[in-house]
This record gives sequence, C-alpha cells and structure tokens, in this order.
Amino acid sequence: MPEISRFFGIVIHMFVEPGGRHHRAHFHARYQDAAGVYTIDEIELVAGGLPRPQHRLVLAWAELHQRELLADWEALQTGEPAATIEPLR
Repeated sequence: MPEISRFFGIVIHMFVEPGGRHHRAHFHARYQDAAGVYTIDEIELVAGGLPRPQHRLVLAWAELHQRELLADWEALQTGEPAATIEPLR
C-alpha cells in the first residue's frame, strides 16, 4: 500500500485495486491505532475514524490536494506509481 503523505503523525495511503475498480476513489488515513477511509470525489469519511483533531487535519489536507489525490488514484488503477503529495505544515 503506497504511502502518499505523512504529517502530524498521520499517514496517508492509497491501495491498488487490481482487475478493475471495486470502490469509489478513496484513501486511507492512519493515526496511532485509529484508521479511516475517505472518499475523494466528495471529501468525506466513509469508514472507521480518527480522533477529531486529526480527522479535521485530514479533511483540510484532502480539500487542498483533491486533484492530486484523484491523479494518484487514476495512476494506481492503471499500474503507475502514485506521486507523493505535500504534507500539511
């Protein structure tokens, strides 16, 4: 699972879905023992969860980088590597 960004203890990953798309474009965020799945077309949490402060950071980061997230999703689906996306600072 490629890591595409890391900031404030939050790690952002995106899975490859071989053999075709099975889900909406999404990414995974992990913070300590918590994990959440966020959709990209409409930035929203669809599974799991993070503590409120980290959840808000992920939402802000994803809004800033939505186009890059979609580009990474498309790249991974076609067998290309995902690009690293700048973290929040």
